Amino acid sequence: MDEETLLARSGGPVTRGRLRGDLARLGIAAGDLVMFHTRLSALGWVAGGARTVVEALRDAVGERGTLMVTCGWNDAPPYGFTDWPPEWQAALRAEHPVYDPELSESDHENGRLPEVLRRWPGAVRSRHPDVSFAALGPLAGPLTEDHPWDDPHGPGSPLARLVAHGGRVLLLGAPLDTLTLLHHAEALAEAPGKRFVEYEQPVRDEHGQRVWRRFRDIDSEHGAFDYSALVAEGEEAFEVLARDALAAGLGRRGVVGAAESYLFEAAEVVRFGVEWIERGVG
Repeated sequence: MDEETLLARSGGPVTRGRLRGDLARLGIAAGDLVMFHTRLSALGWVAGGARTVVEALRDAVGERGTLMVTCGWNDAPPYGFTDWPPEWQAALRAEHPVYDPELSESDHENGRLPEVLRRWPGAVRSRHPDVSFAALGPLAGPLTEDHPWDDPHGPGSPLARLVAHGGRVLLLGAPLDTLTLLHHAEALAEAPGKRFVEYEQPVRDEHGQRVWRRFRDIDSEHGAFDYSALVAEGEEAFEVLARDALAAGLGRRGVVGAAESYLFEAAEVVRFGVEWIERGVG
């Protein structure tokens, strides 16, 4: 979308001060712990781009607040490389760069904001290569430390700690199906047919040596469950689940910049998500 279109849609430049005010009206307050998902273009023409958004979010939560994002790893080896010809696999295993929390880029599909936040001075990133999270603020360490290698969306994960610390989730112009927290609900739900994946990625072991480690997780790409009985063809399960949560009175709606945005209490959404899954799938 070109600059003039963005400016017209947002009624002029979206500044740090304007974002700060919009976030406060939505309900973000000093001291909050906020995990956020952002579609930058939806906000309109932001003066200063992604950096301005992070600065406005930091203004909104203040020095006592903490921000968190899902990063992933943009250059992770593909899950299916174990089906490649043996010589291809050998080359990859020998020379694919190891995951480095400080250097490995965030998954580009998550937008620009996660990479900006994880590079911010003082930010901390978790050790899991495929499901890494980054956080900035007083709770950054407790949220990200000792991220479980297996079941990285489940108990002990940054998502579980977000819930335990009374965190909130902000969709800043991002669609409802980006509500990553619902993977935690999938990990906790006890319903038949839960789907899992296993894959290998290179990491550093406790001695700093490069090793290929095997990981096990819910299938977060295609869905941990068969949701066909709950959603119409072509619909995203998380979008439907999030809409149902909003209809149940969970979450706030507001406009930030030019973007429709949503604010959820993490514990409420997970509780609702687990019940929604177990009732519908079980």
